[in-house]
Amino acid sequence: MPPEPVRFMVLGALRVCRGETELDVGGPQERAFLALLLTRAGQPVAVGEIVDVLWGAEPPRSAVNVVRRHVGSLRRLLEPGLPARAEGRWLIRDAGGYRLVTDADSADLPRFRALREAARHSGDTAPDRTVELLTEALELWHGPIGEGVPAPARSHPAFEAVERERRTAARELADAALRAGLPERALPPLRRAAADHPLDEPVHTGLLRLLAAAGHRTEALTAYETVRTRLAEELGIDPGPELRDAHDALAAHAAPHAQDTPAALPHVTPSQLPYDLPLFTGRRAELDEVLALFDAELPRPGTVVIGAVGGMAGVGKTTLAVHWAHRIADRFPDGQLYVNLRGFDPSGAVLEPGEAVRGFLDALGVPPERVPRGPDAQTALYRSLLAGRRVLVVLDNARDAAHVQPLLPGSPGCLTIVTSRDELPGLVAAHGARSLTLHPFDADQTRAFLVRRLGAARVAAEPRAAGEIGALCAGLPLALACVAARAAAHPHFRLADVAAELREAHGSLDAFARADASVDVSTVFSWSTNAVSPDAARLFRLLALHPGPDVTLPAAAALAGLPERRTRRLLAELTGLHLVAEHSPARYSFHDLLRAHAGELVHEHETETERETALDRLHHHYLHTAHAADRLLAPNSDPLPPPPAPEGARPEPLADDHRALAWLTAEHAVLLAVVATAAASGRPARERLACQLAWSLEPFFDRRGHWHDALTAQRTALDTARRLADPVLLARGLRGLARIEGRLGLHTRAVPRLEQALDLFTELGDDTGRAHTHRSLGWECDQRGDLPGALHHNQLALALFRALGDRAAQASVLNSVGWYHALLGEYRQALTHCHEALRMLQDLGDRYGQAATWDSIAYAHHHLGRHPHALLGYRNALALLRDLGVPYVEADILTRSGDTHLAMGDQGSAHEAWTQALALLRELGHPDAEAVETRLRGGEGRAGAC
Repeated sequence: MPPEPVRFMVLGALRVCRGETELDVGGPQERAFLALLLTRAGQPVAVGEIVDVLWGAEPPRSAVNVVRRHVGSLRRLLEPGLPARAEGRWLIRDAGGYRLVTDADSADLPRFRALREAARHSGDTAPDRTVELLTEALELWHGPIGEGVPAPARSHPAFEAVERERRTAARELADAALRAGLPERALPPLRRAAADHPLDEPVHTGLLRLLAAAGHRTEALTAYETVRTRLAEELGIDPGPELRDAHDALAAHAAPHAQDTPAALPHVTPSQLPYDLPLFTGRRAELDEVLALFDAELPRPGTVVIGAVGGMAGVGKTTLAVHWAHRIADRFPDGQLYVNLRGFDPSGAVLEPGEAVRGFLDALGVPPERVPRGPDAQTALYRSLLAGRRVLVVLDNARDAAHVQPLLPGSPGCLTIVTSRDELPGLVAAHGARSLTLHPFDADQTRAFLVRRLGAARVAAEPRAAGEIGALCAGLPLALACVAARAAAHPHFRLADVAAELREAHGSLDAFARADASVDVSTVFSWSTNAVSPDAARLFRLLALHPGPDVTLPAAAALAGLPERRTRRLLAELTGLHLVAEHSPARYSFHDLLRAHAGELVHEHETETERETALDRLHHHYLHTAHAADRLLAPNSDPLPPPPAPEGARPEPLADDHRALAWLTAEHAVLLAVVATAAASGRPARERLACQLAWSLEPFFDRRGHWHDALTAQRTALDTARRLADPVLLARGLRGLARIEGRLGLHTRAVPRLEQALDLFTELGDDTGRAHTHRSLGWECDQRGDLPGALHHNQLALALFRALGDRAAQASVLNSVGWYHALLGEYRQALTHCHEALRMLQDLGDRYGQAATWDSIAYAHHHLGRHPHALLGYRNALALLRDLGVPYVEADILTRSGDTHLAMGDQGSAHEAWTQALALLRELGHPDAEAVETRLRGGEGRAGAC
């Protein structure tokens, strides 16, 4: 019997099918390895290139051996039963690397290229045929190449090269369709290509021309306005001549339709859908039902469409919703939003609607400073941003209808998919939602599920055992997935033995029990946890103590009190049996049911002392890492030193401020959860830790503009400090909350808190605390235009730092004093202070502080008319900044140096400096680019105003 054909897909989500069965490619590294082979389309890939894609600049010593293991795993996946060390027919050694043998019949990328080549040969003599071939080629694409592969891997040039081929084909199709008079035929693939490449002007030009030719002028005008806004906000440029010409041709026939979205805000296309499940199966009838229902609804222009997917825990609501969303995502060119509302999270960490709205505003590109303060105003802005746009919104795991109400779009054009264990009658009654309730799999669906995971032959060989497994799992997909994973990991196990083990297992999951449940679901979970090593089972239990939405390898190691290398192996055991999921590289989470089961087990198996010790290790892991990040981001701050970490609690190593920012960004949601749960623990030592963690996050929140989250954390810290009645904590809590209130413009609250904090620091004799509080009061004076007051508070801070002998803080505040002198027109005093600051900063080796001080010195010299001295200061600042890699500040100083050149009459040098600044700002997508463009077009520079 000939082997079943194998087909490879990489133009969109990475998929491999043998016959009608989709294969599970494996984890992130295995997927990246296969995707790289497929992008090379039958060409050999060097081992060094594979290592570079899988690990980047810091591969482990074992990298080559790991690559070999991936090679062996992939060969056995593609050819089950292949002898060890045999090459097989698909993956062979070639030219010192590996080559995947594919062609146009077995893989979509070679097929895409073959169709493009055929279209080129058809030439101008058969334009209809050219359109047909190019359309077929582009319809092979179902999203960005290798969708679901980790982003660092997809940044490799091989992936970008294939994306360029797609963009070129889209432009070729647009030209051919216009020549053939078939614009409507080419629109679907052009719309998808434009959605996946929102800043590619030639693709959007082709789309506009096709829309105009097909009579869709309103859509064309909207599309132009969208891409124009994106180019301006993200790149700081205007549309090029071809795109403008296409728009001008449209404008000659129709006027643009204004959108209700606030004009000053950027137009960002979010893409937040989780990975689609490669082995999705068993819900064909339900999927057909929702697809048919919404095919009928979506074309109606006045319809606000809501789909509600309900059902018991573990029945597959999220899986269906995400799969459905991926199937129809191309109909929503303005993006997809997704949030897990955690409505039934066993830890009680429900995501409130206000937090979800702020997350959506961030995804839609709203700068933090533009987010309104109140939840109603935030919801109004969110709905305004969606008005006139086609966005798919997935609200997963909602508690009830009230939980999702603020997240529903307010105008037609969007589709909202809601999942919940609640039946959501309020959504149906008040909003006309179309509901679908999922039920456990029936016998046929269960069999299909097991066939997809275990193979048809194995299930057919033991049909009775397969049926018994389905009955013991009550048809719940989550339970079936755990059992199938265990059986797949041991292909030599008889299914009858698996069923027997499952019958003998026992467990309890009372928190999720339902009157209509026909099985105790934890029976399956207990059976799965019994199948792993004792250490892996212990780690599974301890993970239930983690308060955040997911956990990293180092944090899991801290919980378990084990080395990371050992913990990595234990997590691999748990992921192998679907007890936890690695939803992104080195980040793990598990289903609510599994979390609840782990929560029951940890209270059964671990004593209270063991649980509390594990939590202490976890909290100290986060506090000590956050403290180290704080010292890197704000070396002049005055954090309280953390208490000694218990044995087994190791902070993550952070080499520099870039690593610190990356860690804080990744752990943002987790750190907020740790602050909240530690503050509510009722244990004074842990409550104190919550305060210190909140204060360690201040520099991060300030740099990233997460001021609403900072407000929550600082309020928690201040409330906790008051409850502990500790004046040291209270003074810091008042100052921390006041600082964030000031950032949010709540100055009438901030100033009294700072004054109260200053009094407390004075009573405590804490001169360092007093000095930093004076700096905060100086900033408040600056915000209300009181420059003399700002200077006075910084002078008081300077005197305190000098008395303390704190040279780092003294140097920083010296530059601030000099800067305020300069703003007050007291340039000579400014230079005196800034030169003193510069000498100290040079002794300290603080290069960023030196750059900022050279900028202040140059600013003062410019206004004294000493332009050559100003240029020298700017050059020194730029030399430091370029080495540090701070492009925005570099652009700011280049702009000022151009002003100085202009004041000297050197227009050529001014133009050169401004051009360099503009390039940096465009690369950053920063709005300051417009002011620099004005200079380059002949507008007055800053010098002209002086």
